Amino acid sequence: MLTLLAIGFLAWLVFGYFAYGRWIAKQFRLDDNRVTPANEVNDGEDFVPTQPFYLFGQHFSAIAAAGPIAGPIIACIAFGWLPSLLWIALGVVLIGAVHDFAALTSSVRHKAQSIAEITKDKLGLGAGRAMMAFILLTLVYIIVAFTDITAGTFVSGDEALAGETRFNPGGAVAIASVMYLGLSILLGLVERYLKPPLWLSTIIFVPAVFGLAYLGTHLSNVLAFGHLTWSIIILIYCIAASLVPVWLLLQPRGYLGGFVLYSALAVGVIGVFFGGYEIQQPSFKSWDVGGMTGMLFPFLFVTIACGACSGFHGLVCSGTTSKQIDKESHVHPIGYGAMLAEGFVAFIAIVIVMTASNEMIYGPDGKAFAAGKIYGNGIGEFMTLIIGRDNLPFAITFGAMAFSTFVFDTLDVCMRLGRYIIQELLGMPGRAGAMIGTVGTVALPFVLIFFAKPGSWVDFWTLFGASNQLLAALTLLSITAWLYQARKRIAFTLLPMLFVLVITLWALAMLVYSNLQASAGIDVKMVNGLASLVLILLAIYLVSTALIKLFREKRNVPTEAESF
Repeated sequence: MLTLLAIGFLAWLVFGYFAYGRWIAKQFRLDDNRVTPANEVNDGEDFVPTQPFYLFGQHFSAIAAAGPIAGPIIACIAFGWLPSLLWIALGVVLIGAVHDFAALTSSVRHKAQSIAEITKDKLGLGAGRAMMAFILLTLVYIIVAFTDITAGTFVSGDEALAGETRFNPGGAVAIASVMYLGLSILLGLVERYLKPPLWLSTIIFVPAVFGLAYLGTHLSNVLAFGHLTWSIIILIYCIAASLVPVWLLLQPRGYLGGFVLYSALAVGVIGVFFGGYEIQQPSFKSWDVGGMTGMLFPFLFVTIACGACSGFHGLVCSGTTSKQIDKESHVHPIGYGAMLAEGFVAFIAIVIVMTASNEMIYGPDGKAFAAGKIYGNGIGEFMTLIIGRDNLPFAITFGAMAFSTFVFDTLDVCMRLGRYIIQELLGMPGRAGAMIGTVGTVALPFVLIFFAKPGSWVDFWTLFGASNQLLAALTLLSITAWLYQARKRIAFTLLPMLFVLVITLWALAMLVYSNLQASAGIDVKMVNGLASLVLILLAIYLVSTALIKLFREKRNVPTEAESF
């Protein structure tokens, strides 16, 4: 049964890439004769033409953070694996990959502008500013939640090795992750100044990543800091990472992080096809499992979030990746293909839950373990099929490092994206603007990190998922307006936009009511409730602005058609 499901899911992804993805590419008329922004500007800082395989790894590791792992695990435990699997399969091919492809193409065609700047061009200054506010609020939630997740992992590990006496599980993950970042910088310097063949760098640096994971178990007490200290260190790192050239850290770190993801996927494939595991968890539980977010409609969709569709991907596409696309034909494998790969990451996460015993999912109190623990244990179990059960501590440490690496990779990308948005808002493209944009992005997360208790990311997750998918809907709204003005087909972006828009507004409306009702003064629930309300108002304004503008103007606009 499990093997047949895996074969069917992989076949569906392959069909999506070569059939539907190719049809989408034809709608945008990708043309390698066009000069991309990376080649037109090529400033050696942000605009750098990049080999597609190298860029795929960077882009994949940037978009595939904790979302396609934690979200599917949480949803699978709550509602069962069947509805989770169906949404991931349908969503990733028909909505998520289309969103990423369209966002990347539109940015490349608009001089690598962010989706907020494109919204301003297509729907007016007010809409552009509303989109910027929406994006910044979403980025704040991502930065705060993921900083808290990473800091917690560095303090105690992913809980999978709690009670381990031979080494400090959290310290092992922390030192391995820090050394991984140092290795990334070294790779960037080597690629920049020595310019070796990519294959040579790969066979040297990729094995070194695994060596660092092993070395971390022997140096686990070197970086034994507290939760708040790690949170501050992580945010300081993100500030520095957002200001250095992309070739020094973002590109090499993303490339190596991609191989960590590839390895986790390979281990998952081995577990699925050769582990002999059987499905032990129910396929379906209930339409309403109780609690604030217990209704399958709409919360299944916003809980899974990145595994099927993610607005954050549009920020990556239009913020960093579009500035590195060498040829337009590369948009198909990087934009559409990377999202399909992320869907498979989500599938592996679901398989880990499907095949787990109740003891691996639930504690003595009946509550489910953290998603990181479940994932780390699962990857560790799969990995022992290769390296033997005697090496389970190392295997689970690798799973924990992989999980934290995915999150860590996203944090500095978020900071850079926030910096880009503020620079565009202020019209300050230079170094001074970069510093101001970085400070503006990190200010609120710094405040929230100081006042939020450790583990607060759980309180932000559903709102993060809802705002993330609503951002995807609004991105598709802007792209649909661009296609409409250019007299192109719009159904393939309009229909996904309408579905995601309705689902996420529904979820946010319920979050406003439930959070404000449960709040006891000024607390996290009140902040979440008010933030949900602000997101709803911004979305309504953007949709209304789009409808008014498109109804008032003629569809046949020569300048827009020519700009396509």
